[in-house]
Amino acid sequence: MTRESKCPFFGKCGGCATQHLPYEIQLENKKKRLASEIGFSEVQVFSDEEWNYRNRMDMTFTPKGLGFREKGKWWKPLRVDHCYISTPKLNELKKEIETFFGPDFDAFNLKSHEGTYKYAVIRTPQNDSSVSIVLNPDSPRYDEAVEKVKEYVKVSSASHVLVTRIKAKSSQSVGEDYEVLKGVDTLEESIMGRTFRYSVQGFFQNNSVMAEKMHQYVHDLLRKYDTSGAHLLDLYGGVGTFGVANADLFKGVTTIEDFEGCTMAAKENIKLNKLNNVEALCMDAKRLKQVKFPVGDLYVITDPPRSGMHQETIIQLRKLKPKVIIYISCNVEQLGKDLPKFEDYKIRSVALFDLFPQTNHMESVVELVLS
Repeated sequence: MTRESKCPFFGKCGGCATQHLPYEIQLENKKKRLASEIGFSEVQVFSDEEWNYRNRMDMTFTPKGLGFREKGKWWKPLRVDHCYISTPKLNELKKEIETFFGPDFDAFNLKSHEGTYKYAVIRTPQNDSSVSIVLNPDSPRYDEAVEKVKEYVKVSSASHVLVTRIKAKSSQSVGEDYEVLKGVDTLEESIMGRTFRYSVQGFFQNNSVMAEKMHQYVHDLLRKYDTSGAHLLDLYGGVGTFGVANADLFKGVTTIEDFEGCTMAAKENIKLNKLNNVEALCMDAKRLKQVKFPVGDLYVITDPPRSGMHQETIIQLRKLKPKVIIYISCNVEQLGKDLPKFEDYKIRSVALFDLFPQTNHMESVVELVLS
């Protein structure tokens, strides 16, 4: 069964892949895929709005406005009128940028490496917003572009506006070489009554509503256990979201992240939420054996990148023998490879959170208990 796609650019734009399928079929396909990969059929499915959910877009400057890359053609920009999976505020900021900087753009060309304007990274969490205009500093029109962005600041409805400099031969849309022209270089989001600040240049979940549902679900999983005297290890902790959100359930929490900028943000979020039982460490998770944990039950939340967990990390976790491991994954194929390595554990529950409707991506939460 198929349906008419909502976006006129579907099939040509390199973004959405499943708009032609009714949403209930999209969810069923994801459920079957997850169940097949991990060999566990009882999968709970959590979803929300299938449109207007995405709060971050790294939009490409094209000669006529903002858009994305054509499907299968990384070098070819495609202007789009409206992005149906983005939040209304994000689409408003898209139009605002196009109106101010247009109608003709000195758009960067990925093949020739010429041009000035590379990306507009637009972020619209629930009560905040930012625009980062990414420029090619090697362009002879770079200074002119910076002055144009300074003029844009005067009319922009975004809370924060930045200029980010990315070299011509780099395809990155975020970086450490930037200048804040309005507001600050952090965004703020609320999850489960906790406040989180993170870098405009950093990672945070792009679906606010579903991220909150996933965090609440994990919190409810942990509440089933007697954790009052236990310790929580939050692996690949980012800016400390899982560690901070579950700190009320544990005697102590250690969050581990290898990116210094995220660890600094995690430390700020610990202070911001007035917690004295959470510690943020900047280190590679594969060096987990260097960390000393207090005597008593250990619980683990691990949320690794798409590449999964390093073998050394898995070996050390098996030695630590945590009572419960909650494995959160954005890559079901890698999840299916990692789970069998935890031979002393059995799956108690599995949940699918559809943070990415109209695509093949999903977040999975697997509850593992020591046999």
